[in-house]
Amino acid sequence: MFFQFIKNATANDPEKERSEIMESFRSLKLKKNSYLVKEGESCSYFCFVESGILQHSIEVLDEEKTTYLALRNSFTSSLYSFLNQTKSRKNIKAIVDCELWVVDLKTFKNLIENNPAFHKFYYNLIEKQICLIDDYRIDLLTLTPEERYKKLLVTEPKLLQEVPLHYLASFLGISTRHMSRIRKNV
Repeated sequence: MFFQFIKNATANDPEKERSEIMESFRSLKLKKNSYLVKEGESCSYFCFVESGILQHSIEVLDEEKTTYLALRNSFTSSLYSFLNQTKSRKNIKAIVDCELWVVDLKTFKNLIENNPAFHKFYYNLIEKQICLIDDYRIDLLTLTPEERYKKLLVTEPKLLQEVPLHYLASFLGISTRHMSRIRKNV
């Protein structure tokens, strides 16, 4: 899937540039409950999720809060930590067994600086993610929990099928009990 994803995303770019991108990533398997990065550690990789689900979370008053769920065919990282080699402010954990394609910082920077196809691909990826994050933040402030759940049903039905209830509830900013009631009523 990774190779097909890159081929599709860079279809109009030279074959040499596409090949360099694909050769720069390596396979990494994470078992369920293993961490890509823990809070307080430096994130080593920028990665593509071939299969599985990675949960981004933070601890708030001794309670785990899900901030993002990286599903199959998505890229993810603790980006600030990765780019600046600083301590991550969040955990990224496999909530099921995961197969990832990862790239280290040195190789990543080389691709950004010397591979126009990757530079363009990364720019588009970041731009899309910023728009999604902005939309998510506005939804948290303007929609009721029921409205957020209904929107998720329409926009991300895969999440509802693949992600355990307590992670979804945390991602939507509601309790697991309230989430169960919402699901019953919708």
